[in-house]
Amino acid sequence: MTLDDCTTAIRAKVGDDSGLAATLRFDCGEAGSIYVDGKALPNTVDNRAADADCTVGITLDNLAAMLRGELEPATGFMTGKLKVAGDMSVALRMQRVV
Repeated sequence: MTLDDCTTAIRAKVGDDSGLAATLRFDCGEAGSIYVDGKALPNTVDNRAADADCTVGITLDNLAAMLRGELEPATGFMTGKLKVAGDMSVALRMQRVV
């Protein structure tokens, strides 16, 4: 999956109101970022690299695996496939958007 594919998939999962009530950024390094604004109504998903309540450092391949259901977020965190910076409670609600 490309960054655009992942952005489109997350946008579809988020919908108008994800219940996230926070901002979340997936930082895929050189591949780019996906920013979820769960505070805005309707929620928005784009590719800006803005500050967020929670930032998840993850490779594009691992993000694609999460979106396909092949990698659970908790497992990814425990195995070091994703790193969380910022508000951990937002990271716990991440399953609403992936």
